[in-house]
Amino acid sequence: MVITNVMSGSGSGSMYTGGFNSLSRIQIRDHISVYTRRYMAAEAMEEAASTLLGGEPEEEGSGDEMKLVQKLILCAEAVACRDKTHASALLYELRTDAQVFGSSFQRVASCFIQALSDRLALVQPLGAVGVTTKTIGVSSEKEEALHLVYDICPHIRFSHFVANTSILEAFEGESSVHVIDLGMTLGLQHGYQWRNLMDSLASRKGRLPRLRITGVGNSGERLEAIGNELKLYARNMELEFEFLAVESNLENLNAEDFSLIDGEVLVINSILQLHCLVKESRGALNSVLLTLYELSPKLMVLVEQDSSHNGPFFLGRFMEALHNYSAIFDSLDAMLPKYDTRRAKVEQFYFGEEIKNIVSCEGPARVERHERVDQWRRRMRRAGFQPAPLKIITQATKWLEMNASEGYTIVEDKGCFVVGWKSKPIIAASCWKCC
Repeated sequence: MVITNVMSGSGSGSMYTGGFNSLSRIQIRDHISVYTRRYMAAEAMEEAASTLLGGEPEEEGSGDEMKLVQKLILCAEAVACRDKTHASALLYELRTDAQVFGSSFQRVASCFIQALSDRLALVQPLGAVGVTTKTIGVSSEKEEALHLVYDICPHIRFSHFVANTSILEAFEGESSVHVIDLGMTLGLQHGYQWRNLMDSLASRKGRLPRLRITGVGNSGERLEAIGNELKLYARNMELEFEFLAVESNLENLNAEDFSLIDGEVLVINSILQLHCLVKESRGALNSVLLTLYELSPKLMVLVEQDSSHNGPFFLGRFMEALHNYSAIFDSLDAMLPKYDTRRAKVEQFYFGEEIKNIVSCEGPARVERHERVDQWRRRMRRAGFQPAPLKIITQATKWLEMNASEGYTIVEDKGCFVVGWKSKPIIAASCWKCC
């Protein structure tokens, strides 16, 4: 480099000035930025490799996985620097090392390799701003994978258990109750969460309350299908039930969209939904939270991934996602055999799609903007909500012991429940009330 050569020369003032002027300030900033990122990536490698591989004594093949970690991080750094030649060479090498039916880290690496490849294909030449974006639709494979996640992983079912237990407590002694379900159970067919709620209501002694559920989602046809199934289920249980649908994305919701009745108790249910509204401007999420607060719910249940996948810097986001999804893929080892095709579908079409969105997309196309529970606390408080601490840790712990593999953990954090794999946080559940 010019600066290095000049500083090691004779020390002539004119020589230094000429060398300095040969680089523009923008070029100098580019060089500093590149080497800063390289330093950060190199420094992170040792810690990341140790963490991602469990920090355990070396076993057969662990040396190869250590090299895989290091090469993957180097590739991410090359992509961040828009060094297509170096990144492409590393991706070629990585594809031979990462296997869909390999070890847990080989499998998660295969998803990150595809995501890096997608991002590399979208980056603009050095000097341009940002990366181009693409829109990722919902595929039939992802829908199938979502159902497998529900059946195999405890994350969603635990969220439903905590939500329903809290909702039942809020409904105690009430004659008319109303639930607004944002995202309508993630688009899962059959309305599993609300069938379980109806079962619990029907098991209570005394007069059953009148139950209304409003489903919010982008597909009116799907909402209608779920609503019809729930109506039939309620009729068989002799439960007075009404289903309403609001066909809308969350950003366009208004308080007037909901048919509220005086005297009914209102609860809002949000399972893995609001992180999609965390945009660069923050305005969309704040607006939705203020709209929900305007409805004056007795309780709002919030469940989100407890991860930091919305940082402003690509490399930091990449490292956090690699750490987080390595834990999730490791947990799948405890639940399914190595060559089980269900595991491949869950990893490639559900978690793999999340990884691709986090790594390869920017701007409005990047919707998997998961954040830590502390950040959600600040956001909810700014919108006017106050925490309603969860007090069912005994029941929640027992549920996890009965329905999840050994290795899953639960901790209470300032009234919230955080479920993780071997103490690595995965999801956080919390409840909120209006002042």
